[in-house]
Amino acid sequence: MDADDFDWNRTLREQWEFHWDHQIRARLQGLTDDEYLWSPAPDPWNVRPRDASAMPPQPGAGPFTIDYAYPTPVPAPFTTIAWRLAHVIVGVLAMRNATHFGAPAASYETWEYAGDAATALAQLDTQVGTWITGVRSLTETELRTPVGPKEPYPDAPMATLVLHIHRELIHHLSEVSLLRDLYVHTRQGATV
Repeated sequence: MDADDFDWNRTLREQWEFHWDHQIRARLQGLTDDEYLWSPAPDPWNVRPRDASAMPPQPGAGPFTIDYAYPTPVPAPFTTIAWRLAHVIVGVLAMRNATHFGAPAASYETWEYAGDAATALAQLDTQVGTWITGVRSLTETELRTPVGPKEPYPDAPMATLVLHIHRELIHHLSEVSLLRDLYVHTRQGATV
């Protein structure tokens, strides 16, 4: 196959879609509220009812906020499934969907965080769908075009951002899967 005939868009999408369709989404089925908010370590960063966090900033527009501190403490706090999903939904996907694909503006400060697993998974499904639809729409020229000043590396081509977002999704959602495994193996009577 000639490199000029190679379908880069399809290849970039398949990197994520295969993982999502055949591994990650099935691993998220049946996520309970207890798992969603559970922590195997003390004092985790989590999603909490407003004013329930000891953290000074309480980002979020709705009744739930996400724990956060800047600079991040050293060592960084353990993060729950809820926190990790919120990070993926907002920081990895929704903000990029807004910047690059015309989705509504999104930020950690203005997001309505999910207080339960079902709402978080619905938000995740929506953001993943918006992302992959946006990526599917990119032409070869757009994949080579620099992402611009709204990204940390403005001169990087869009294809580099797509690869980065897919790495982030695979990384963090694999962590969520591992936490589910830990939950089922340490909490008597729990099921996945």
